[in-house]
Amino acid sequence: MNKRAFVKTAVAAAALCASGYTMAQQVTLRLHQMLPPQATIPARALIPWAQKVEKESGGKIKVQLFHAMQLGGTPPQLFDQAKDGIVDLTWTVLGYTPGRFNKAEVFELPFMTTTAEASSKAFQEYVEKYDMDEFKDVKLICVHTHGPGLFHTKEPVTSMDSLRGMKIRGGSRIINNMLTKLGATPVGMPVPAVTEALSKGVIDGTTIPWEVTPALKVSQLVHNHTTFAGKYGLYTQTFAFAMNKASYEKLPADLKKVIDDNSGMVAAAMFGKAMDDGDKVGHDIAVKAGNKIVALDVAETQRWRRTAGVVESDWVAEMKGKGIDGAKLAAEARALVEKYSK
Repeated sequence: MNKRAFVKTAVAAAALCASGYTMAQQVTLRLHQMLPPQATIPARALIPWAQKVEKESGGKIKVQLFHAMQLGGTPPQLFDQAKDGIVDLTWTVLGYTPGRFNKAEVFELPFMTTTAEASSKAFQEYVEKYDMDEFKDVKLICVHTHGPGLFHTKEPVTSMDSLRGMKIRGGSRIINNMLTKLGATPVGMPVPAVTEALSKGVIDGTTIPWEVTPALKVSQLVHNHTTFAGKYGLYTQTFAFAMNKASYEKLPADLKKVIDDNSGMVAAAMFGKAMDDGDKVGHDIAVKAGNKIVALDVAETQRWRRTAGVVESDWVAEMKGKGIDGAKLAAEARALVEKYSK
């Protein structure tokens, strides 16, 4: 081999080694979630989070997103998909697995939460202080809530009396208990099932925040939306963005730091703000469509507060039976929501 050929071969070999080194250093994390990519959380939180992690890792982390349950299973199985390492990351609704996240349920109690960003910060601090044991099987990226909960119905809900007998979708056992107390007939189902259930008449309405209504075409399927007086929403749901523990632990220190820098309070605030921004979009679509938006006054809202308050008493009594001081946790949750809502 002449000198020139040798140099060319050596350079090619070095380039191949360098390429192999780079490839060896890159980690691909598979992220699985239930909603279409244009929905609020994928579009405004999960995709931006993935892009931020990729950039801050210098390209060493690649996040591969799988939307709308592309990898199989059902929404209630998502948390375990992360726990069991079927995928590396999942985003899911905690209320889809009843009885599993007992202490987290406190944020779903009626009139507990305000805006999504404030309530998500409060929920994140609450979990870090009182509830990490329920998330011990995963590397928790963050928890969050949605904004003030409301009704979207075929017939207008102008008072508690007009809600009676309506079949209303609820997203968790706490919300279903609240619906029962308010006189509705609760129908439990994950949020992706709402569109078909409304179109086929399985339900008369649904409890979801404004932000998810565009992705589910709710403002086209129903034309009435009922909101409440004051800064507190009737209900919320709780969410978790979780990572498989082994997937996290095998990362080198510099890449663990990238994940850590994009976890906790900073991520909770990001997801909460995404929900608040999405609420404005969903609300504006309903207004533009000419839908009827019922704003219950203070007196009627107080009536709902009194009736729905029984849900909290039920929850506190149930938690006591499990050795959990529900009254103390409810007080702590309220104080944290108030702290971040100022």
